[in-house]
Amino acid sequence: MKKVAVFGNTGGGKSTLSKRLSEITGLPLYPLDKIQYQSGGAEVPNEEYKHTHEKILATDRWIIDGFGCLETLWLRLNEADTLVFVDLPLYVHFWWVTKRLITGKFIPPEGWPQKSPILKSSINSYRVLWLCHKYLTPRYREYVDRAQNTKSVYHIRSTEEISQFFESMVQMTNDC
Repeated sequence: MKKVAVFGNTGGGKSTLSKRLSEITGLPLYPLDKIQYQSGGAEVPNEEYKHTHEKILATDRWIIDGFGCLETLWLRLNEADTLVFVDLPLYVHFWWVTKRLITGKFIPPEGWPQKSPILKSSINSYRVLWLCHKYLTPRYREYVDRAQNTKSVYHIRSTEEISQFFESMVQMTNDC
């Protein structure tokens, strides 16, 4: 495990999972929201984002958390040796977006740039939830099914599996 892509629908706890995985493994963490957006929520120019993404992919150790854009998503998934697909039931994603909206007024969400517009971003997350679930999640599922032959794949389908994933990662690092 040297190049890890953590991906899935919005509000699935990817940033929190990625941060904990980075702590367990010692791999450097790159949250895409902090690369794609500036403090305050303004988007970085697309070419600048893609250049930064490309530089990260060229390194030999990383955890990349998030979506970015379709173009960089598939490059990242192909380059990764380990895939962590957070595929929780839609109601969990919906609840966690709502929870992030409420708590985000007091505590900045994990992996987000400083001073991100919580309300605007949360409203966008609700829209993305449905679009991702309908169009992208089926493609993710097909991709991880095929990738199991060539990569380490962790397809997380429940909150219980998140805990089991961490336990297996701690065990794996203890065994090394």
